[in-house]
Amino acid sequence: MGKIHLFSDLNAWKEAYELVILVYRLTDKFPAKENYALTGQMRRSVVSISSNIAEGFSRRGKREKILFYSTSLGSLTELQSQVLIAKGVGYLTEEDVAAINERLTVVHKLINGLIKGVAKLHNT
Repeated sequence: MGKIHLFSDLNAWKEAYELVILVYRLTDKFPAKENYALTGQMRRSVVSISSNIAEGFSRRGKREKILFYSTSLGSLTELQSQVLIAKGVGYLTEEDVAAINERLTVVHKLINGLIKGVAKLHNT
């Protein structure tokens, strides 16, 4: 693994980006009546995950970095709730949910790793 120079070098951001693409593709199939409701909310949540990872990367202070990475986790949890709702109303299949949840788990672990890494790095 090489040096990390850009936020897009972070595995957490790369995986979050893939999650964005997946959610956009799946929500494209939602009914048009959901464009300003569940579709929009899911898209805002998933974009927020990767955006807050990027913003946290650029912050210099430990607290700021952890705040943005933690905000990413909050958006991730929000998306988990929205996925359950979309499944409940019949917009997502079991396979869709499994694909999203698999990627959500990976992103969650990577963000937690960023938070622990920042805390450890700044405590030395």
